Amino acid sequence: MTSSTPAKLILEDGTILEGVSCGFHGSTSGEVVFNTGMVGYPESFTDPSYKGQILVLTYPLIGNYGMPSWEKSKENIERFYESSHGQIQGMVVAHLSLDYSHWNAKQSLSSWLVEQKIPAITGIDTRALTKRLREKGVMLGKIVVEQDVVLEDPNIRNLVADVSIPQPVTYENGKMRIVVVDTGCKNNILRSLLARNVTVIRVPWDYDFHALKFDGLFLSNGPGDPKQCTATIAHLRKAIDKKIPTFGICLGNQLLALASGADTYKLKYGHRGQNQPCIDTRTGRCYITSQNHGFAVDTKTLKSGWKELFVNANDQTNEGIMHESGLFMSCQFHPEATPGPTDTGFLFDQFIEMVKQHERKF
Repeated sequence: MTSSTPAKLILEDGTILEGVSCGFHGSTSGEVVFNTGMVGYPESFTDPSYKGQILVLTYPLIGNYGMPSWEKSKENIERFYESSHGQIQGMVVAHLSLDYSHWNAKQSLSSWLVEQKIPAITGIDTRALTKRLREKGVMLGKIVVEQDVVLEDPNIRNLVADVSIPQPVTYENGKMRIVVVDTGCKNNILRSLLARNVTVIRVPWDYDFHALKFDGLFLSNGPGDPKQCTATIAHLRKAIDKKIPTFGICLGNQLLALASGADTYKLKYGHRGQNQPCIDTRTGRCYITSQNHGFAVDTKTLKSGWKELFVNANDQTNEGIMHESGLFMSCQFHPEATPGPTDTGFLFDQFIEMVKQHERKF
């Protein structure tokens, strides 16, 4: 539960916001970003894409439905979380609810943060903080509880190496074999693929999957600057040359673009929330999507044969690419959701169909 221990959120521009510690009583440093979702904090807090980030939740009341158990499925995948532990560097909220009520709740958010050793601060005017981040862009910051810490930029290191698995893991569930390159893979990507009766071979971010026998390639989400993943990009270039059917999500979209010869850049404040409208360039239809990213593909650098698949209706940034061969496609948003709408879950079906049409063991 929270205490009366004072805490401060200090931004790199000198802004100091005072509040109360409501998680692990320690200090931390990271990139301060905001998420506009009203619900879904258990999934967001365990999303590897948030590695290195201090997450500001814009919804004013957080914690009222508690945190679920760490129960696992028969495939040894956490049922109610997106990884095996908390991933955020820190949490900032306006008001943390100590009381919680939900059929699946096992503990309070505050006790969970302590258990996961994640510092947090409450009593902050998150609306004013979000406006500052919108105006100036995401910036480094630190939550200070008692002892001070040095500001550190998480994007200068390879965050993907921190969150990827150490060794390959296979989930047997069908004749079709899909390699998932784990650059920070969310659990619901695995659940979504297994639900379509395929065998998933999950490999580390820098693993040379070309030595395996498989039918299709899947590029997961993940944190940080995609250009740090030089080994992944090299393996993807080879996959493109070999014409292996490939689908990428989030960081996977950026990695596919880099492997194809295009460029990426850092967004001013990123897209993080569950209500981002994206337009399918093939149909003109707009979908509401779940998102969590700070980098984007520069569509002006796309090479011949590649084109934009989805575009963000708010700021016209790229939300996916595809190749004219029909063998490679990706999206910047999260069709697997958790949290957020499942409107674009059909993309998993399109990927499976794409693999079937070009099925051969690589």
